[in-house]
Amino acid sequence: RHLVIYSTACGTLQWPLTSAAGIHLQLCHFGWAAAPGRLQQTAAAHASKCMAHSKYEYVKQFELDDRLLPGCFIVARIDGKGFTKFSELHKFEKPNDKRALDLMDACAKEVLSEFPDVRLAFGESDEYSFVLHKGADLYGRRSSKIVSLLTSCFTANYVRHWPSFFPEQSLQATPMFDGRTVLYPSLQVLRDYLTWRQVDTHINNQYNTVFWALVQQGGLSPLEAQVALKGTDAAAKNEILFGRFGVNYNNLPEQFKKGSIVVREAQSVVAKLKEDGTPVMRERRIPTVLHCDFIKDEPFWTSRPGLLE
Repeated sequence: RHLVIYSTACGTLQWPLTSAAGIHLQLCHFGWAAAPGRLQQTAAAHASKCMAHSKYEYVKQFELDDRLLPGCFIVARIDGKGFTKFSELHKFEKPNDKRALDLMDACAKEVLSEFPDVRLAFGESDEYSFVLHKGADLYGRRSSKIVSLLTSCFTANYVRHWPSFFPEQSLQATPMFDGRTVLYPSLQVLRDYLTWRQVDTHINNQYNTVFWALVQQGGLSPLEAQVALKGTDAAAKNEILFGRFGVNYNNLPEQFKKGSIVVREAQSVVAKLKEDGTPVMRERRIPTVLHCDFIKDEPFWTSRPGLLE
């Protein structure tokens, strides 16, 4: 018979144990609830875990602590890499391709479905911002974990959902997105960030709408269109659109002008079917895409007072 001694963080366990009393004594000492018949397996697993340390573990010291400050809103912002070339390669419609925008929205909905701490998202063009509430402790608030997982979730779903939005065109290049996290200390500062992104959506869309009208319908080259728009304000751009091309900017789709907001909204869904086939409806909070103004308090913020709590 052999005597094996397991040295653990909790103490020393000798095996085999020669009596029921000894088994009971050492089980109590280690706080294990295993039955005596399974003691050997339990002890071996515990000892293996404790003995996994090696002299090479010092390399862990080189890992940076990237935990984000507590008590702040976290915004994880995702941007497409090289999407100018990507959109040209896949022949996206100019100035806006609704299929591409809807695909981005579908990916954002998947992120909200996967990560409950994300309470709101805003997207335009090839970017999306995801807002985590102040108390979020997702992955210990480690920036690298949050960014990598949200970005990979979004990118994977972009590839997965591509055939649904571009059924007649296969992917010709790998879509890639970069990500970063930014902290905002108060709701007002966070709302200023979101306002900045929505204002940017309007400015970019108005310019691009006029620019591509001059190129596609006005017969100008891209350089000539750029020169023609240099120094023009919003009113002048609207006048070019309406005067030369009969387009009223205010009548364009809200998605193009205001971007996309994703929040969880209460909806009735089929929970199950009764024996006779009658559906049983239940209310669930489902990620929903909105195209509205959230710069003003009403109606977006006043109707959702606890959105970011």
